[in-house]
Amino acid sequence: MQKKLRLRNRADFSRVYRHGRSFANHQFVVYWFQKKDIEQFRMGVSVSKKVGNAVVRNRMRRVVKEIVRHHAEEIVPHIDMIFIVRKGALTLSYQELEKSILHVLRKSSLLKRSRR
Repeated sequence: MQKKLRLRNRADFSRVYRHGRSFANHQFVVYWFQKKDIEQFRMGVSVSKKVGNAVVRNRMRRVVKEIVRHHAEEIVPHIDMIFIVRKGALTLSYQELEKSILHVLRKSSLLKRSRR
């Protein structure tokens, strides 16, 4: 994930949490906030210490970023979004995680209309 596509500072995270909307399933919560002055979407990933140790948390961050990178052209522009990883995501395979992330994005209307 490119640096310009990441949410990095506390003010950005706080704005999305405070003013954004959310949708959740058993593995992920996604918060999003419309921001017209950015050309693409920006993304942050949050993994609580309750999920696991540092190795587990960093692995989940990398996997979520990679899945979103593969589907970047399908995600609507001009939004900031934050993925929160829940414990239920730990036992899933890569394909199941991908399906779950796409589900939560589709339900929150953050995917462009697909040709399927």
